[in-house]
Amino acid sequence: MAKVEKITIAITQEMAAKVRAAVECGDYASTSEVIRDALRDWDDRMAERERALGKLEKLWDEGIASGGDIPAEEALARIRAKIEAKIAKAA
Repeated sequence: MAKVEKITIAITQEMAAKVRAAVECGDYASTSEVIRDALRDWDDRMAERERALGKLEKLWDEGIASGGDIPAEEALARIRAKIEAKIAKAA
């Protein structure tokens, strides 16, 4: 089992109520489980963001190398739209 470290966090009353409600209704066994699950989701989102940025960089490099004559703003808009669509689909 991984080493456990206790930390203290400050959250709004509304967030705290949601955490307690998730435990009270049985979705989680403890408030720590709620927070760990939220952190895993956050970690997944950050990893997806890094993958998306890597793809953007690759697309950018491919576009530059292609020597095409699409205006830069249009090319960026196309790339952003593709990445945003993938991120939305993954969420």
